[in-house]
Amino acid sequence: MSRTPLALAALSTAAVPGLDAQSVRVGDLAGDYDVAVVTGADDQEWVVRAPRTTVAGAALEAEIELLDALRLYIDTGVLPFVVPQVAGYALLPEGGRAVVHRRIIGDNLDVESLEQGPGLAADLGRAIAAIHELPTSVVETCGLPSYTASEYRERRLTEVDEAARTGRVPPTLLRRWETALEDVSLWRFKPVVTHGDLAPDQLLVDRQRVVAVSGWSEARVADPADDLAWLIAAAPMEAVDSIMEAYQLRRTELSDSRLAERAMLVGELALARWLLHGVRHRLPEVVEDATSMLEDLDEATLDEG
Repeated sequence: MSRTPLALAALSTAAVPGLDAQSVRVGDLAGDYDVAVVTGADDQEWVVRAPRTTVAGAALEAEIELLDALRLYIDTGVLPFVVPQVAGYALLPEGGRAVVHRRIIGDNLDVESLEQGPGLAADLGRAIAAIHELPTSVVETCGLPSYTASEYRERRLTEVDEAARTGRVPPTLLRRWETALEDVSLWRFKPVVTHGDLAPDQLLVDRQRVVAVSGWSEARVADPADDLAWLIAAAPMEAVDSIMEAYQLRRTELSDSRLAERAMLVGELALARWLLHGVRHRLPEVVEDATSMLEDLDEATLDEG
């Protein structure tokens, strides 16, 4: 079910004692959640999230546990940014609960404006590396997924096979992906804690620093390339160099010589997942969008060859 902003505001007042909601607006990053931003009488803003499905509710519960576990690493300076801290809960009639946390102040990351050098691009690399340096037990004890390198490669193979059956992946692009997936040396990596869903909306920045990271529901022990792929695809080339250099300096015992190469591949495979999303949910506009992007990628990689 979908809830109105007013209904979410009512949930926020039930969750946080003393919260006097004065106004409410629809929040970002809805996905499988209803999200609203509530402003209290003291002008403090609060974010309320309510799951729309049972699966989303279970993911939210695991995320809540993870956010609580991350507090230790923030307090001790291991993580150089903050994460949302739950201030209260409200039970939902159909089961599960909504959560409320204070809205963290900052600007969403503008990937295209990243520049080379020791500024925001480098800090972004260090922030991602700090996540990857966390002990895997932080995620595993919350019941979130954990994969070996070989298991993760098999997941990617399965995705490519399923995308191939749609008949919408250009043959030359498909062969290139299959060749990369058969190259076992490309997939020799040490699984780490990954955010799993990094995007500009989940990274708040201020004065050339990453100040907050949100949206942890897809966290898992998996391939570090997952958290770098979107940046390698979207950031200016010179900024990517600064991101990767700072990332590598922050990591301890990093022996993944093909990390950047695999991250580029992972970014391409995101188009296959977008295609599959459209097919599975019968969304013709998504299918056509993914098909067009796959054709553009195929043309671009042919030109590079």
